[in-house]
Amino acid sequence: MAVMETINYYLVHQPMISTFNYTHGTTAFSTVTALVLTVLVYLSATLLFSTTAAIPSLPPPLLRRISAAHNILILLLSFTMALGATLSAVSQSPSLHWVFCFPANRTLPRGPVFFWGYVFYLSKILEFIDTLLIILGGTKSSRRLSFLHVYHHAMVVVMCYIWLETSQSLFIIALITNVSVHTVMYAYYLMCSLGIRPSWKRFVTDVQIVQFVFSFVVSLVMLYYHFTQFECSGFKGWCFNAVFNASLLYLFIDFHSKNYKNKKRRKKTVEKVGDDDDDKVV
Repeated sequence: MAVMETINYYLVHQPMISTFNYTHGTTAFSTVTALVLTVLVYLSATLLFSTTAAIPSLPPPLLRRISAAHNILILLLSFTMALGATLSAVSQSPSLHWVFCFPANRTLPRGPVFFWGYVFYLSKILEFIDTLLIILGGTKSSRRLSFLHVYHHAMVVVMCYIWLETSQSLFIIALITNVSVHTVMYAYYLMCSLGIRPSWKRFVTDVQIVQFVFSFVVSLVMLYYHFTQFECSGFKGWCFNAVFNASLLYLFIDFHSKNYKNKKRRKKTVEKVGDDDDDKVV
């Protein structure tokens, strides 16, 4: 009990968290200009660094150590956000209804739930380092720099911004789901960076697909409340979120189909030539 009280204090009731107030124009990265510049810098740097030979690749041992450190950081951050957001939702929500549908015009982006939403927003900017590590891996590694990777990393920042700006309903469920998946995903990446090849690579992609399907299922609950009881906050933001998730679901299914079909084909080739080139998609 004492342990849980301590965890609750530091992840929910600590003054910086419990009194958090997201304010447009005051909170860091809370303006449209800051958002646009952040995304443009990411896209421009990715295009520049991935197409120029002036960026030297890092020696594999050094790259693995840096990747391991980055993966540990994101893994621990994801786990902390999952725990903090879950406890905050339990503490701040007046009812289960609130978790699915924030009352429109009555929900301000303040308190522990929105604190973790803001931390999640900043963590997505931190995850831009994923792209840099792929580029620093050299030409062979850069082949993994897919449209899906860049599109996801750029647009998820926009999605998180809209969450906060519109006090978007359902975002806390999406946040908890996403960071839980990322805890599993970065555990896999960490093992890869340490030279361990887990047998559950396909599971990492499968669980991401399940995440998007789940988002549509819980959206039905929010839509029911929105159209039968009272309006839910951030409905227009949810519309953007739904379109974005649908596009990601399509891209992930397409990636899943192509990747594992090719893997079966490579496996047959491996049996003939005795070599294997395992892909790691971030």
